[in-house]
Amino acid sequence: MVAGAAVAAPVQAEPLWPGGPDVPGVPALIPEPEPEPVLAPCSEKARACLQLSTNNAWLMDNGETTFGPTPMSHGKAGYETPPGVFKVAFKKPFHWSTLHNAPMEYAVFFNGDIAYHIGPVEAESHGCIRLTPEGAKAHYDWLEPGDIVEVIP
Repeated sequence: MVAGAAVAAPVQAEPLWPGGPDVPGVPALIPEPEPEPVLAPCSEKARACLQLSTNNAWLMDNGETTFGPTPMSHGKAGYETPPGVFKVAFKKPFHWSTLHNAPMEYAVFFNGDIAYHIGPVEAESHGCIRLTPEGAKAHYDWLEPGDIVEVIP
């Protein structure tokens, strides 16, 4: 053994085909397939799409998904979030709910006192759409008053 000799780490190669063996120095024979487009279940008019049965939300532009799906939660029994087509009324970066004595960061109101905002997506709400911080910020930045929000069962 020679002092100071370095041992080279094996070179990582891409597989010859998706899921196939790696051969260092040999390019893939079959490239990875393009990812399937993400489709939201709402109309082309929607700027935001909420699916209550899957607890998923999307942002859209002319029928194309621009963000999502992202996890969400909605109203619990007795406080159900109603399905329908709504327009964004207004938005506030920070709103304090006097009705529930709670903060609503990145609030986007679209159906009376129902809004998107940051909240625990693993718990049901009093009707609002709770989103992760990333999801709430994306919805706040994307949506403007007058934009269509579709809520489907």
